[in-house]
Amino acid sequence: MKKVLIVFGTRPEAIKMAPVVKAFQNESSTFDTKVCVTAQHREMLDQVLELFEIKPDFDLDIMKSGQDLYDITSRILLNIRDVLIEFEPDIVLVHGDTTTTMATSLASFYHINSSGSRVLVGHVEAGLRTHNIYSPWPEEANRQITGILANYHFAPTDISKNNLLQEGKDKNSIIVTGNTVIDALYLALNKIKNSKELEDRIVKRLKTKLQKNAFKQSENAYQNSQFSIINSKFILVTGHRRENFGEGFLNICEALKEIALENSDIDIIYPVHLNPNVQKPVYELLSEVKNIHLIEPLQYEEFIYLMDKSYFIITDSGGVQEEAPSLGKPVLVMRDTTERPEALKAGTVKLVGTDINKIVKYSQLLLNNKEEYELMSKAHNPYGDGKAAQKIKDFLKLKVEN
Repeated sequence: MKKVLIVFGTRPEAIKMAPVVKAFQNESSTFDTKVCVTAQHREMLDQVLELFEIKPDFDLDIMKSGQDLYDITSRILLNIRDVLIEFEPDIVLVHGDTTTTMATSLASFYHINSSGSRVLVGHVEAGLRTHNIYSPWPEEANRQITGILANYHFAPTDISKNNLLQEGKDKNSIIVTGNTVIDALYLALNKIKNSKELEDRIVKRLKTKLQKNAFKQSENAYQNSQFSIINSKFILVTGHRRENFGEGFLNICEALKEIALENSDIDIIYPVHLNPNVQKPVYELLSEVKNIHLIEPLQYEEFIYLMDKSYFIITDSGGVQEEAPSLGKPVLVMRDTTERPEALKAGTVKLVGTDINKIVKYSQLLLNNKEEYELMSKAHNPYGDGKAAQKIKDFLKLKVEN
């Protein structure tokens, strides 16, 4: 039996690794699986763990007020060392491009078990590249470093696989799996659709958040906060990336304001990230716009529910570029580059950066041109069939048995 340690720290990682945890836990005759969370995101992480019913075996709880990348990296590196010494895993599975992933991969590379064996690293969502280590920052550097240290590469698409091959990775160490975020999306939506109680609870929580934050915005916004999530036509917005802090977020807010004022029959729902660099410009520039609803960050099941009910999505998130096409939702991406060119090629997303004119232009196109909307909403989703976790488990099982 091989020991497998699955490590993640942020909410997006937890979502994407939850199906992997379940797949390996269901193969208990082959794998002794333990879960370690760094809690790089604390509250948001816990919500996902509860939804997918995952109980960590190790919780590093590194979250501290005011921490920066130096703090996060050093805390993870030192704390993961202790977990590796205690558990002595044969394989460590990490995900994507976070600081948790990079630091865990480095710690695993440094570690040698008491038997003299090295710890192997499996990289889930491997091979994504912009080829510019400063965009997105620090994620592009994190995933490239992890790619150098990893022994197994679980690429979501053929483009990701080709990136790895061009970097000289052994073709036998790579498998195209699709993206586990689709697995997680299907798992969670099925859970919601099969439970009227859960759906009612989600809708009630969303209504409460809309009313609470509308009251904070203005009297006009509060009076307009009773719109129906189910029956209204609305745009869902997310924005949080570091490279957009400052002028980028000012431009984003100006674009959203223009869209809202030109389309009084359309609502915009914007869950506002807690980072002050996001909160300050968003609340200063958008609080008085009556059909823009600024609400507190959402739990995962609330967010995917809104995605499913939205008309289209404006975001700077990487994961949303993969999730939304599975729901037939066009995506405007507020970034200048994307490590997910498959979505661009398929036509499910468009890059608009933080250019006010582009954000407004393409939003108006989706709102007013049904043919353009259907081209994007009905485009083929290139990110898999919801069976990525099973493919990862089967690949490693075959490696273990051989």
